[in-house]
Amino acid sequence: MKIVFAGTPEFAVPSLRQIHRDPRIEVVAVYTQPDRPAGRGRRARVSAVKHAALDFSIPVLQPASLTTTTAIERFSSHGVELHVVVAYGLLLPQAIIGQSQLALNIHASLLPRWRGAAPIQRAIMAGDCETGISVMRIVEALDAGPILLGRSCTIADTDTAGSLHDKLAMLGAACLKTVIDDYRVTGLVEVPQNEAEMTYAHKISPRERALDWTRGADSLARHVRALNPSPVATMRLGATNIKVWSAVALMRTPLACNRPGDVVAASDIGIDIATANGALRITHLQPEGKRSMSAADFVNGFHHLLNPA
Repeated sequence: MKIVFAGTPEFAVPSLRQIHRDPRIEVVAVYTQPDRPAGRGRRARVSAVKHAALDFSIPVLQPASLTTTTAIERFSSHGVELHVVVAYGLLLPQAIIGQSQLALNIHASLLPRWRGAAPIQRAIMAGDCETGISVMRIVEALDAGPILLGRSCTIADTDTAGSLHDKLAMLGAACLKTVIDDYRVTGLVEVPQNEAEMTYAHKISPRERALDWTRGADSLARHVRALNPSPVATMRLGATNIKVWSAVALMRTPLACNRPGDVVAASDIGIDIATANGALRITHLQPEGKRSMSAADFVNGFHHLLNPA
């Protein structure tokens, strides 16, 4: 079976590895986003999928768009049976979708909940108890195709976006194997999505990084976990910008003597900040221009920024 694989970030690598090591499958080409400048030196950054594809000696293509005549004709020239898309970043036009017997997508949520760009982060922020993987047949509308397979995954109270990402990436690869096996042997059953239950996972905006102390402690703790490892939640102490890497909710009742945002206490075990409902204990943080550090190290080195009540 010949397959074209399209994906870009680390999330897609386990799925590519899964089909590459299947002796019954030939991955004839991998599509991934173009190399883009990143970091202080603005050097071109190669995607995780490109790294993996080159390691596997699979040809890599990096068009900026799939809507041009050239891109469509190039895609058609592969003559494959399946298109597999995992977090690619470009929508496949109908002219490409219709070229194979089946075009399928691996999505990191239990659709129709959390369609869109940030399903992992939004599930944590919302306090969802579970999420999962959906394998869908691709249609032109975003994440709207019928479901071929769904598998759930518990969201632990300690899960960050990073840890949940890793669990779902592996689950996605396992689901991909199951769908391809079923496609070969018994065929696939499609279940339409219920549009009435659809929610959208908007991309995380830069302004969402700043912690809003007028929210409750539980909500803020989830927010911190949802933005770890990227783009990372932030706060200010005085004029200093600080990244907040980890935090836990403490009391769930209002703190009568403190305004939201006040430092309530600071010790080796954490920096407690008043919220609209309880306090948020920050346990790992990073002042601007410095390394990340424990609360104990911060209290020792930056005590001048702390004014506990």
